[in-house]
Parts: sequence; C-alpha cells; structure tokens
Amino acid sequence: MATLSIKNLSKTYPNGVKALNNVSIEIENGMFGLLGPNGAGKSSLMRTLSTLQEADSGSAFLDDIDILNDPTELRKVLGYLPQEFGVYSKITAEQLLDHMCVLKGISNRKERKELVGYLLQKVNLYEKKNKSVKGFSGGMKQRVGIAQALIGSPKLIIVDEPTAGLDPGERNRFHNLLADVGKEVIILLSTHIVDDVHELCSKFAVMNEGEIVYHGTPTDAISELKGKVWQKSIEREDLAQHQENHQVISDKMIAGKPVIHAFAESDPSNGFHLVEPSLEDVFFVKTKLNQVAVTV
Repeated sequence: MATLSIKNLSKTYPNGVKALNNVSIEIENGMFGLLGPNGAGKSSLMRTLSTLQEADSGSAFLDDIDILNDPTELRKVLGYLPQEFGVYSKITAEQLLDHMCVLKGISNRKERKELVGYLLQKVNLYEKKNKSVKGFSGGMKQRVGIAQALIGSPKLIIVDEPTAGLDPGERNRFHNLLADVGKEVIILLSTHIVDDVHELCSKFAVMNEGEIVYHGTPTDAISELKGKVWQKSIEREDLAQHQENHQVISDKMIAGKPVIHAFAESDPSNGFHLVEPSLEDVFFVKTKLNQVAVTV
C-alpha cells in the first residue's frame, strides 16, 4: 500500500499570493478528495505534487520517493489528468495513447499496442480507437485522459477538476471509472464540486486560503454538524439583513424561492427550522466561517 506524506508545504508566488501555507496531510490507497473554492490552493498543491512547480519549503514523499528533490523518480510512478486535458487536433485515440506510451519510455511497439488496447478497453473506448479525439465529447476526452494517466502502472494519480463541464450521464460514467481505478492506487481528486467527493471518496480534506481546514471522512464531517444547520425560506430583499443577524453559510434558489442555511449551536428562531446537514454545509462552514470562531 502506497502512502503520500506531505509536511509543512508552503508556496508563495512572486505577486505575494500565499498559495500553500504550511500544508500537512497523509494519504493512503484509494480515492481521496481535496475540496475547496476557487483560489483555495488546490491547483497549487496539485502542480507541486506533480512536479510542475517547486515549493518554497516543506517536504512531500510518496513512500520513499522524495517528490521535491527527486522529481524524475516520482514521474515514473505518476499519472496526471490536468484540469484542461489538451489533445492534438487530428490524432486518433489509439495514436494519442501510443504517443504517450513513447513519452513514458515504452519503446517496444508490440508492448505499446497491447497496453493501448487494454487501456482503451478499460475506459470503454476501444470501438472509438480510430476516431479523432477532437470530435469526442467532454466525457470521452476525460476517459482518454484517465487512460493516459494509467500508463506505466502509477502509484499516484492526480486528477484536477475532472467533472467540470460534463453532463450528468458523462459524470456518472467518469465516476464509475475513477472508482474502479482507485481500488489499486492513490487517486488524489481535486474539485470544487461537493457531490464528486461525497459520491467517490472515503476520506477528504477541505482547503481554504492555502491551508487544510478540515481532514476526515464525509460521514464524520456531516455528523459534527448535526443539530447546527438551520433553514429558512426568505424574500430576496431580506438576505442582507439575515446575513447581518445570523451566520448564513449558503443561499440558493429552491422552486424559485430563496432558501438560506445558517449555522447556529441552538435554535435561532425567527422562522428557521432544523435540517439534516449535508457535505455542502460542511464545505460552507469550513470555508465561509473559517475566519470566525466556529467549533464543529
């Protein structure tokens, strides 16, 4: 079983933005979700772990591989699906994967052909192997992306915002593929989509402003909020007043009417009623109220 160990990792960009602030976490085999709003530092952590940028301080090890000081060794056992998986305009799925095999150091043509065929079968694209990848749907391109990430029997697969822009059917197919792959390796799934983490990951962390603000299981995180999330339907013009008087963690439209969720240790009255918390509530409490003294 592989272990990814990150300790005191920090990164500040030249413009002064502190993207990673003393990040420490340990991750073992299976699907691990990294949840956070845009700008939380997720992509900075992914780029650092995938050896695309250097950290200012700290350490990161995949078993005995020193990721920061020996990036070449890490790349031998790394699979990476970036947020934007670019493809050549006229190349077929088979040609693309063959090319990626060459880049991974697989020089034997017969070995490459067998591996490409296996990978296309695994992501259910074998029948489309001679089709141009440019004409694939978003979900099909993401499946090609996972196929290339599996080249070389990786120990660690980093997947950055994989379901953004996918329709519900493609998203479900992609989830099933990730769940299948995640039985054997560490898959680090970075996303701002709460449902991706809830449906796929047995453990997760929440990032905000470059820091890990929560680390645990979805079930435990939700349980910690039990009895503390309150809901109320309001008029849109009353939102600002409620935000001033209560710790409002989210507001959204349900059946055309604004509905707010507030965090409170006891009944805030004023028309609120207690609701079962969700992972989305956890996300908002840990990010929106991170600067407030909230104990959960």
